[in-house]
Amino acid sequence: MNGEPWQLRLVKKSLKKKIKLRLLDRYVSPSDSRVALDLGCAQGILSYFVRRKGGFWVSADEDLANVRTARDILGDDLAALAGTALPFRDGTFDLVVGLDYLEHVDDDGRVLEEISRVLKKGGELILVTPQTGPFFLLHKLRAAFGLKLEHFGHKREGYSLAALEEKLSRASLRLVDSADYSRFFSEFFELVLNFAYIKLLAPAAAGKTRDGHIRPASEGEFSAQAGLFRGYSLVYPVVWLFSQMDRLLFFEKGYSVMVRAKKPPGLGDGIEGPLASGWPSSRTPLSRRRS
Repeated sequence: MNGEPWQLRLVKKSLKKKIKLRLLDRYVSPSDSRVALDLGCAQGILSYFVRRKGGFWVSADEDLANVRTARDILGDDLAALAGTALPFRDGTFDLVVGLDYLEHVDDDGRVLEEISRVLKKGGELILVTPQTGPFFLLHKLRAAFGLKLEHFGHKREGYSLAALEEKLSRASLRLVDSADYSRFFSEFFELVLNFAYIKLLAPAAAGKTRDGHIRPASEGEFSAQAGLFRGYSLVYPVVWLFSQMDRLLFFEKGYSVMVRAKKPPGLGDGIEGPLASGWPSSRTPLSRRRS
């Protein structure tokens, strides 16, 4: 049996996640002194890699099932959230990352305000969201396949870059940089895989989570599809090669966008210091819901 965590095995065969990790490598610089919040950690698949950039990280999610699964790969310093209010003091974090999170929450404006509140002066936010617009054909094709927003846990299709910049500005966050990725061919293969899992492979009795159910969400689910995964791994090099046709579409916007925003140095932080009043010490395992 392969002793590697199932999350790491999965990411090695994901077109979009591998591109996302390359962009994160550019946007998240190494730092041992950083205090960072990983908001919407899901099963810890990407969280594992951002933690390796150094510093003290808290990974948080609304779903206890996600928190328990993520703990297998991340270890300590996890939090289960309740509602949009973040249980941290003002000005706690140097960095907040929200990877495929904002489109999953009802009140995205309130979430951005909370992120701004817990960021230090000059702190940074890195977001990843789906990108929308009138010429994104695969969004329409997804609906034709019978895939609804709720299958993905989405409250909205996504954002245009202009709309995202406006929302950030309302929360006193300034857009600094952005990069779109996953053009037609990469996105098409992801759509086919999502369709196959949702319609054919996902356990019928599986509970809903914040981030939907478009891939295995636990070691048990991954093990149940181990044979299919091995088969997919054999054809993955061909899939990857075909996805490189995206390079021909340099003029087209990607179906996902990563943005880097900054809290201006002049904004007040409120209280800085320990993560929150009553919050456990930085080395205490966090895996319980907080009210």
